Amino acid sequence: MKQSLSWWCFQNRGVDDETLLKEARNIGYEAVELINAEKFDLVADTGLSIAAHIGHSGMGDGLNNPKNHDFIEQEITANLELATEYNIPNLIVFSGNRRPGLSGEQGAEYAAAGLRRVAKSAEDAGVCLIIELLNSKVDHHGYQADHTAWIASVIEAVGSPSVKILYDIYHAQIMEGDLIRTIQDNHKTIGHYHTAGNPGRQDLDNDQEIYYPSIVRAIAKTGYDGYIGHEFVPKGEPVAALRAAYELTAGSL
Repeated sequence: MKQSLSWWCFQNRGVDDETLLKEARNIGYEAVELINAEKFDLVADTGLSIAAHIGHSGMGDGLNNPKNHDFIEQEITANLELATEYNIPNLIVFSGNRRPGLSGEQGAEYAAAGLRRVAKSAEDAGVCLIIELLNSKVDHHGYQADHTAWIASVIEAVGSPSVKILYDIYHAQIMEGDLIRTIQDNHKTIGHYHTAGNPGRQDLDNDQEIYYPSIVRAIAKTGYDGYIGHEFVPKGEPVAALRAAYELTAGSL
């Protein structure tokens, strides 16, 4: 199973950029994600790929607001060109926060309408637009795409193989639990996974409540061949934390 690391979690923690990327590659990581575009060439030089990149700005003011659709289309179109150049398989997109008077159904309709504007371009580029599930209880208050079923309704309305779920296991555990059953029921529409321990969004260790070995095995049994991206804030030295997460994931299979 391919593993990647979310750059923002591990950067600036006592290890310079080039060393961190090289150490990750030596551990066995195949990719990095959510790294600034100016570092893309450095990533390539260290032998890593880029698993995912931001599709558009505006996490809290996103696709569920039709006033944003013009600029979101422009940003995604530009980032599709970047994704094509660097062979990036995924661009992350966001629902935006709930607004007064906006129902779940209306928000889903708006989000689907925004994604339909760029879905064909994503298909042509061979890139997947992945809608990230975030928790609205602890970290992202008001965020609308906080349950798998809501995102699945958007995907169904768009009707494109290039629009899928970014299933963040940490966020999903906070909002709905029942992780393995949800993965089994929705695996055909899941395009990417993120990990982190809960509570605390830290290491995948025995001090948090998610049992990752069984989660990893459940994902593998679906036939998933994409990346599992580790998006946790390490408690200690970042290379050691990356090694532990890699070995836990690889050793679970």
